[in-house]
Amino acid sequence: MVSANVIELCQATETVSSVLAQDPTAAPGEVVKKLYGHHKKTFNHEPEKNRQATSVDEQEQALKCGHWGPTQPSPLFLQAYADALSCLEVDPMSGVVSPPLMGSHGTVPLTVIGPLADIIRHVSNMIVRAEREVFFITCSWSPSVAQKLVKEALIELSRRAGARGQRVVVKMMYDKAAAANIIDAHQLVKPAAYSGEKIQLPKPEEIPNLDLEVISLHKLVLGTLHAKFCVVDRKTAAIMSNNMEDNDNVEMMIHVEGPIVDSVYDTALITWNNHLNPPLPSHASPATEGGVPTTDQEPIYLARGPSREQHEIAADGQAVSLPEHMPGDPHYDADINGEITRMQSCYSMKPHETHLQAANRQLNLACKNPIPPSGPEIPEGQEMTPYISSMTPAPVPMAVVSRPPYGPPNMHNVFVPQNEAWLSLIRNAQRTVFIQTPDLNAAPLVPALAAALKRGIQVTYYICFGYNDAGEIIPGQGGTNDQAAQALVKSISEDERQRLHICYYVGKDQDHPIHQSFKKRSCHIKLLIADEHVGIQGSGNQDTQSWYHSQELNVMVDSEEICRKWREGIERNQNTAKFGVAAVDGVWRDKDGNPGEGYMGNPGKVEGLFKGVGGMLKKMKDKGGF
Repeated sequence: MVSANVIELCQATETVSSVLAQDPTAAPGEVVKKLYGHHKKTFNHEPEKNRQATSVDEQEQALKCGHWGPTQPSPLFLQAYADALSCLEVDPMSGVVSPPLMGSHGTVPLTVIGPLADIIRHVSNMIVRAEREVFFITCSWSPSVAQKLVKEALIELSRRAGARGQRVVVKMMYDKAAAANIIDAHQLVKPAAYSGEKIQLPKPEEIPNLDLEVISLHKLVLGTLHAKFCVVDRKTAAIMSNNMEDNDNVEMMIHVEGPIVDSVYDTALITWNNHLNPPLPSHASPATEGGVPTTDQEPIYLARGPSREQHEIAADGQAVSLPEHMPGDPHYDADINGEITRMQSCYSMKPHETHLQAANRQLNLACKNPIPPSGPEIPEGQEMTPYISSMTPAPVPMAVVSRPPYGPPNMHNVFVPQNEAWLSLIRNAQRTVFIQTPDLNAAPLVPALAAALKRGIQVTYYICFGYNDAGEIIPGQGGTNDQAAQALVKSISEDERQRLHICYYVGKDQDHPIHQSFKKRSCHIKLLIADEHVGIQGSGNQDTQSWYHSQELNVMVDSEEICRKWREGIERNQNTAKFGVAAVDGVWRDKDGNPGEGYMGNPGKVEGLFKGVGGMLKKMKDKGGF
């Protein structure tokens, strides 16, 4: 039920970003206190366990709480949106966005499902095409191919801005836990630190035409900044699953345009919290009015042309031979269509190379432990296509369903829009639920999936074999993917097991899952789709940390066409459904019935604690922690 209080919050004329438009020198954190500080917050509120579906009248109430433009949200979308809105009764900032901006609309002209570096290639293009401002937020940051791409893009942006006789404002944030966070979770990072060995952003003298400001954020003990997104000129935004590092992950990103960008921008301001020095040029130029006036010739929002299907992209990429956009040898494109063709050219066959070898080459690019292909040859027409054209003829309903960082080591902060939207879609799906996530073990999620199976819903989830077992096996963290899968299987009947499809991630060039500890092929995508038309994509994992502690940013999209493109991209760019199907007990086994190499089994609590702590210490050592 959407209360009168929540409707009032969502129909208010003021938002954090609108107040800052009037006074750009104010600190967003101060504006939050002014607008919402008088609301009492309850962090130990428990969500309703047997919540009923909303009535038509109640969905009409939810409809009043968003700015849908010409779009018409579906009942399933409105149901999930209504359930997410209920969290605002407890804390108006539980979604890390001003309530009037939580429900919106827009387009998704580009989706990326591919290695981490491929996503940051697009972000680097977004950065160099910026004319007035860039707002970039991520979690983990370390020297890497991704980091080099961003650094070089900032240097190129400064050069272009100088040629135009302009300055560009750049705000960057990442997570860093330190003793100073006890006093203030937000810490200003000085140039000597952000340009030093551990971060390697440009030095001030390398970017004379940029006003760069960097902040780190961490709410002790467990309140990680886990959101990953970029907003440029308040016109375009990228919602990412990836951190800034080198690894073997396949990731997912959506590029959004239209009024939804105002919602993401508002989240960026709230996350920043501190005074903006200098203020952002777009403070009085909302995306709904076109964002910052620029001379950029690339069409955006509704001016974009029709999307291309993946087989067309593959053919276009094979027909040309373009140099790869790489650190030290950048090749920026003028628009998204150019990026798609260049990226696909990289995945196309080189002389004396097969499609399988081409995919293997690209998947090994930033992988710490490159491996040869083990999978079958990729037939013509099934090439890996990481850049997916997903533009729709008209805008579609969207909503920001996120959660704030929560530091205390307890499980009180679970009633947040992210979690309620996920649970609502699972609870109210009529046909199917699809999930891909690195880890799936959150305490509220497993019984929700069991209940869906008992209702007759087809549930499919893709997880990564052994992802962060060292952390997940520690008591209280939910257990490994294998353990959670086995627990779910034990809670359902044999008939219900027929509707459950558990698969462990398999790379496009492989024929079996590889344990994440070997750092050869892993998957870090975070996606949930219900009934083939409502999808949630972003930074939130289906694990204990994302459900209870980390700040996350996710966007819920109501579009059968976009969800179709996402599912096609998932299947086309990995071999998970072909070779990763779990055995009846939920564990992946080879042809001889043996679990994959690295399988941890089911240690008891004491053994699990020792293994977990030992694994975490090794992880810290590998990252140079001691």
